[in-house]
Amino acid sequence: MYVRPAAAAAAAFLGFTLTLLGGTASYAATGPGSATGTGTGTGAGRAALGGPVVYAHRGASAYAPENTLDAIDLAMQMGFDWVENDVQRTKDGVLVVIHDDTLARTTDVEQRFPNRAPWKVQDFTAAEIAQLDAGSWFGAEYAGASVPTLRQYLDRVQRNRQRLLLEIKKPELYPGIEEQTLKVLDEAGWLDTRHVAQRLVVQSFSADSVRIVHGLRPDLVTAFLGTPTVADLPRYAEFTDRINPWHTTISADWVSAVHGLRGAHGKAMEVDTWIVDDAATASKVQAMGVDGIITNAPDVVQDAVGGF
Repeated sequence: MYVRPAAAAAAAFLGFTLTLLGGTASYAATGPGSATGTGTGTGAGRAALGGPVVYAHRGASAYAPENTLDAIDLAMQMGFDWVENDVQRTKDGVLVVIHDDTLARTTDVEQRFPNRAPWKVQDFTAAEIAQLDAGSWFGAEYAGASVPTLRQYLDRVQRNRQRLLLEIKKPELYPGIEEQTLKVLDEAGWLDTRHVAQRLVVQSFSADSVRIVHGLRPDLVTAFLGTPTVADLPRYAEFTDRINPWHTTISADWVSAVHGLRGAHGKAMEVDTWIVDDAATASKVQAMGVDGIITNAPDVVQDAVGGF
């Protein structure tokens, strides 16, 4: 079902039977993916309660341009309340939602600013980035989509009643981005008890960045992106709650080893794997016992594993 733009939305809805409640999916389960669960979850218990949680990677990015408001709106329309994004910083210090540290792949920056190669995010102001078209590269129907600021993105996720897996991207390029991200989250109302307990996870490929976030806000659920050795896992358990690995790097024994440890909040650690876009791989990692699956095609994965 990995089809694109106009036909994508229609294909995504075929056979899709989740009942929507107030703009988001109604799930009969507990854990981080449910309205009644807590953000720290219960380890492998999530997988036993109806399948792994399904996270829409950069929104429903198989069917709409990644990290745009269109992509998270489509994920909501498809019934998925967990969305993932990437945060970087502009030249004038504004946090924006974009995956690459260059604007070239997903915007028309080369046409608008032809003399400013290599078009790094950190070399452009927020006002300049706001001028860019972040949708036409994906499909004509998305022409004019913009690169959202983090605040714009948070407001839309809130409006959609969704939940957020937020990645601090390449923090080594942006000193102090952890504190700034938390400040924007706080200003947007995302650091109150309800959001922290049920609707927000902060992750990074940088262990130092995850450690900083945990130190600043020990109540937040955090995740480290990568696959530490079993011997190294206890070190990560000191400052994080989840280990989120690339799906090709894990085994059932490794997942079990993670579940056997208690994380920073004293609960069994969890595993959310990425990027899984096909049914066979989704079923494979489900059998390994993962708690969540991060995917560009959430409908495909959900159909395969019965996730919530």
